[in-house]
Amino acid sequence: MDVAGRGRRLRAALAGAEVDALLVTNLVNIRYLTGFTGSAALLLVADDGLTFVTDGRYGQQAADQLAAAGVVAAIEVTSSAQQEAVVAAVASTGARRLGLEAAAVTWAAQRTYADTWFPDLDLVPTAGMVEALREQKDDGELDRLAAAAALADAALAEVRPRLLDGLTESELGLELDTAMRHLGADDVSFETIVASGPNGALPHHRPGPRRIGHGDLVVLDFGALLDGYHSDMTRTVAVGELTPVQSRMYDVVAEAQAAGVATVAAGVEAAEVDAACRSVIDAAGWADAFLHGTGHGVGLDIHEDPRVGQRSTARLADRCVVTVEPGVYLPEHGGVRIEDTVVVTADGCRPLTLTHKDPAA
Repeated sequence: MDVAGRGRRLRAALAGAEVDALLVTNLVNIRYLTGFTGSAALLLVADDGLTFVTDGRYGQQAADQLAAAGVVAAIEVTSSAQQEAVVAAVASTGARRLGLEAAAVTWAAQRTYADTWFPDLDLVPTAGMVEALREQKDDGELDRLAAAAALADAALAEVRPRLLDGLTESELGLELDTAMRHLGADDVSFETIVASGPNGALPHHRPGPRRIGHGDLVVLDFGALLDGYHSDMTRTVAVGELTPVQSRMYDVVAEAQAAGVATVAAGVEAAEVDAACRSVIDAAGWADAFLHGTGHGVGLDIHEDPRVGQRSTARLADRCVVTVEPGVYLPEHGGVRIEDTVVVTADGCRPLTLTHKDPAA
């Protein structure tokens, strides 16, 4: 991954944001810019370079990880004088307008910065400066995302036959999580969803004691975490024969999902992808049963920009990674959701999640 180049691109954006420097406090953004994976750090980005501040637990780790990523930065290690280190670094740049990450700074922290750390500076709220860079993935990121998706595909193939063995939702979820870890995942991307029967009508149902049985639709929404990057996939599996209504639900959602995926391409408005999915479900008479947006970006966060929904103002760019996941939820029949994670390309997209969509268990 070209980690070192990210800081240079961010520095080039400072003038457009009308700030002299940016204090990065979001740890995911710090990882993106430096390769650092610890739990305590601040990063000052200025025209003349980067200053990385951490505590005594992470001095050697920070030096090693930044060097491995090719990132050149002044590294300050302090256990009790973090404020002094950051204030001195900002002063050395001559900055008068200091940007803060508005989405990552609490009200209390902002007051501390304004009243104690930087009383003589103009503090400027910034929005999405690093996140905008993160939207378009480089080759190394795409490789990691694809590898994470492949782990999830393999885990589902391993566990899928167990749907016929009368496990509880919790038991099946644990087996799926364990399979991903055995196959090489660092962790799961989020709490795995196993929603069977009427629970499938709850889009974010948490696995519970309900035993999976004949006639159930089972919504499986899960992902693997690998080297910081997430995968995300949903498949709906039928245990036994589908009822006529369940069969129609599945067909409609499959058609809607295919329509959304076919709409994805660089330059397309994200809202158009949502509209393509929603129009199919609306035509089937289930507009009110599609309870959420169509998708989201995936990367170092499981949910990141660009958002894919009715009110999204984003436009998809080449090498963005997004999900397409329409669903229909009917309490008396269960739920159906089908989700793929895809890479946006100039002429369409390519899927990272490759598990087939045949609903049979």
